[in-house]
Amino acid sequence: MTSTSLTARLRPYIPALDWIPNYQRSWLRGDIVAGITTATLLVPQAMSYALLGGLPPYIGLYASVLPMIVYAFFGTSRQLAVGPVALVALLVASGIGLMAPMGSERYVELTILLSLLVGLVYLGMGVFRLGFLTNFLSHPVISGFTSAAALIIAVSQLSNLFGLSLPRSENIAEILLEASQQWTHTHLPTLAIGALSLVLLIGLKRLNRALPAAMITVAVTTVAVWALKLDQAGVAVVGNVPAGLPAFGAPTFSIGDALELLPMAIAIALIGFMESIAVARKYAAERRYEINPNQELIGLGLANLVGSFSRAMPVAGGFGRTAVNANAGANTGLAPLITASLIALSLAFLTPLFYFLPKAALAAVIMVAVAGLIDLHEVKHLWKVKRSDLGLLLFTFAATLALGAKDGLFLAVGASMLWFVIKTTRPHYAVLGKLPGTQSYRNIERHPDAQTEPGVLAIRFDAQFYYGNVSFLKDTIRRAEQRLNWPLQAVVLDACSINQLDSSADTALHDLLHDYRQRGIDLFIAHIKGPVKDVMDRSGFSAALGEDHFFLDTEPAMAAARAWVHRDETGVATPCNMIIDSEPKTPEKSAG
Repeated sequence: MTSTSLTARLRPYIPALDWIPNYQRSWLRGDIVAGITTATLLVPQAMSYALLGGLPPYIGLYASVLPMIVYAFFGTSRQLAVGPVALVALLVASGIGLMAPMGSERYVELTILLSLLVGLVYLGMGVFRLGFLTNFLSHPVISGFTSAAALIIAVSQLSNLFGLSLPRSENIAEILLEASQQWTHTHLPTLAIGALSLVLLIGLKRLNRALPAAMITVAVTTVAVWALKLDQAGVAVVGNVPAGLPAFGAPTFSIGDALELLPMAIAIALIGFMESIAVARKYAAERRYEINPNQELIGLGLANLVGSFSRAMPVAGGFGRTAVNANAGANTGLAPLITASLIALSLAFLTPLFYFLPKAALAAVIMVAVAGLIDLHEVKHLWKVKRSDLGLLLFTFAATLALGAKDGLFLAVGASMLWFVIKTTRPHYAVLGKLPGTQSYRNIERHPDAQTEPGVLAIRFDAQFYYGNVSFLKDTIRRAEQRLNWPLQAVVLDACSINQLDSSADTALHDLLHDYRQRGIDLFIAHIKGPVKDVMDRSGFSAALGEDHFFLDTEPAMAAARAWVHRDETGVATPCNMIIDSEPKTPEKSAG
């Protein structure tokens, strides 16, 4: 087998084989600049997010080496920067904080086990092509969750920013109340470092967005703590960071711990994938290449799986970090390889420089980073566009604040699914009237000039017809009949929006037809779709109704209904333009 054919066979499984053999010299400068720029952002950010997750800061650096390298080969995005992210760190703290003291060796081991489980969840979803499951996380749910989580994250950093001893909690009210009671004990040197960090982060960002504001802030505050000996005055610092990369080895775990952490692993996988795929698709669209969602799941799964063997916390693609990587000129996976190499060199040779790094500066990095997650624009947008979705967003926001990240997320997903079910059980419908001078039939509530036909009810349902909405649809037809100004003699059902029909709905149609025939009312159906008609054929409904009662369009169905209404005058009712003829059904017709 030639190397070319081997590469072709491996390409679907190793997407890096798309760009490595075809690497262009013009891409190199952008990849190098992006790799260096992202590394200067990621070093302080990774340590900050590890601290947020209740972990030693160096765990965040471990999560920025091997996982990033693995994703560069197995992911389909050429700009996505994989590593620790704020939301995942918060979920780690909320889940493992209930099982072990934060910062303890058991806490670290459970986090590494969680990385393994997250990797397995990703891989399982990718292998079985389950990326569609993230559709249950609607955009309002994600927006409400991230906004609430951003507030929880920001408030959780007050202890590091003010030098106070505040409880580790996701209850904002509890933290703020405790902070208000302890404010007189604020450690002024710590507050000064925190305030300086915020000023530098915000000021440098406004001055020039291309500047590595986080790295400059960390460097300045570290030098200040070292020069002024503020660590001896009580300013909390990172302290000793183990030099070099960790030994590669399998995580230690028990089945009981794995089962307890599995729901958290699923939540992290869903949130991490949503964040990763959203930003990956954005930059892929700009650069005109395709993202494979199932391969992304495999890439992220392998990144977390390998990361767990190098003592890393769970990772995902980050919004801000990817934006920096892309805007700095990243063209291929070489950029994250350069970033990971620089972080590995930092771990090997620069760890003594991290000793005086103040935790207040890392807290400021976190607070500025998560501020962009508070999505006020979406609130304004939904207020104008879809207030029911705004209600779901606010419910998710409130649930996350009240119950915490994990419970709030699962409750919000449940509420989202329940709302979807409610909407499908009470679908939109329209009573139709004919627009003057046309053959078109429209909703009479939106088109007051649309003319209805005496004795005929024309109605359209905009949903599949299944057991969940059978009662609603039957009640809707009865209520529409009661509002008519004349005795009902014919019903025209516009089925253009009915894509599916289950056995319960088919039984309901049989009952409706039986009731109508006893009352002398005839039923006509327009725009029936092939799969729906197939169910009616198999159940015998088509035969009971009569093939001459199915029509391609609404107008001939209305003409047949008018003929039925006026049958006493003419002595006969003659339907026309039937959809079904005597020819055998072909695959093309059944697909209609």
